[in-house]
Amino acid sequence: MTRVIAGQAGGRRLQVPAGGTTRPTGDRVREAMFAAAGSILGEFDGARVLDLYAGSGAAGLEALSRGAVHALLVEASARPAQAIRANIAAVGLDGFGRPSGLGERQVRRWSEQWEHSKDHEVPEVDELARRLRERPPQGPGGSIVHGDFRLDNCLLAEQLPPRVTAVLDWELATLGEALADLSLMLVYWREAGETPPVMTPATTMLPGFPARSYLAERYAARTGADLSELPLWIALSNFKCAVIGQGIAARVKAGSMAGQDFGDLSGEIDRLAADGLAALDERN
Repeated sequence: MTRVIAGQAGGRRLQVPAGGTTRPTGDRVREAMFAAAGSILGEFDGARVLDLYAGSGAAGLEALSRGAVHALLVEASARPAQAIRANIAAVGLDGFGRPSGLGERQVRRWSEQWEHSKDHEVPEVDELARRLRERPPQGPGGSIVHGDFRLDNCLLAEQLPPRVTAVLDWELATLGEALADLSLMLVYWREAGETPPVMTPATTMLPGFPARSYLAERYAARTGADLSELPLWIALSNFKCAVIGQGIAARVKAGSMAGQDFGDLSGEIDRLAADGLAALDERN
């Protein structure tokens, strides 16, 4: 038995277990993680999915109030960050991953992936990787990290008051520093007047969405987090997205993307690298 979420574009349907979450069957570790994350994965029977890649999704956000969406995202990203700091073992997550050192591990992983997938030299990406290896981002650790937290991985209830009814795509989840999720959300959060992203929706560039700096301020106020390391995490998130972009380009070239084609991603990779280096320069 499943509950079905009706999409706005093309009659898309999303099937989820009757319990209302998208957790992987049989994965006890993630079961514990979902339990710890609590209400961000609550019931969403009957909610409507806003397709942010289509005009209908952007129009649907009018009903939600674009100015309120940022607060929903801040709240949803803060809850996993705070959910299990008290006792990881008590919720069965002591074997889920190392609670600290995520920045160093991510720098190493994405550096290796970059060397594996690049088909030409991009000095800016190499320089970003070098500087991150010299000084990887750090933090207190001990939080649930979603791994791909952004607006289009959230289900938003099309009603007032607006609310996030579920956060999807937890396959990259781990333990570590909560700023990893905040920084990635900020990298995806493009502002009006900036170059539109190629691989993700540009919804936050519409009028009514606040600046990234305001999201960071709200997050700090909500969680009490020290944001001194945030520029380093933003640099890492830009590096990660640049490497993912190169991986997509390589798969398109090899014909292994099932017909999907994002076009020439070289400009996007260059932009992400430049933004990452700018974040590092901002900290220095």
